[in-house]
Amino acid sequence: MPDLTQFALYFAAAFLLAITPGPGIFYVAARTLAGGRAEGIASSFGTGLGGMVHVLAGSLGVSAIVLASAELFTALKLIGALYLVWLGFRTFQSARREAKTMLEGGTLSPAVGTGRAFREGVLVEALNPKTAAFFLAFIPQFVNLGAGHVALQFMVLGFISVTLNTVADVVVAFAASRIRQGAAGRASTIRRLREASGCAMIALGMGLAIAKRPAL
Repeated sequence: MPDLTQFALYFAAAFLLAITPGPGIFYVAARTLAGGRAEGIASSFGTGLGGMVHVLAGSLGVSAIVLASAELFTALKLIGALYLVWLGFRTFQSARREAKTMLEGGTLSPAVGTGRAFREGVLVEALNPKTAAFFLAFIPQFVNLGAGHVALQFMVLGFISVTLNTVADVVVAFAASRIRQGAAGRASTIRRLREASGCAMIALGMGLAIAKRPAL
């Protein structure tokens, strides 16, 4: 493992990156606004598990193969982009149904449930090749080649980064849920929040679709 100074630098850098607003944070916020705190937290852990998929793939060299191939990178990013756009469209469509239910005296219910929100979070992150590129560019800078067990070091450092990202996402889920709770009982506001959440997911998908393959 890196020495104490290098590890402290890594932890500080990973922490700053974790709290910097990015696609993951925006996705969790959108999911929370659409379905509530429970779904937001479930999505946070889902994206965390999806991040660990990239950490494992990076430690085994799979990510490097994907990023080295223009065809594989394009296929993966388009699948991920289409999935995000589909989630956004479905969220947008459900906004009207949820608002109608509230107007008829119903209660605010989760859009898809925590189990599905977790699974979708896993897929959203696992199908994002930009996450793989990030880990391959960031973590090796702090791997101690002289200490051996490079793959293990990569996995440990990646796990730390994913954990910090997940904690940041959970905090965002709590913050976004307060906004949603403040709108409880106002059907028009809830509808707009859900529609905005759907649009945000669609925008994230479109952003992923036009992403260029990084040169590592």
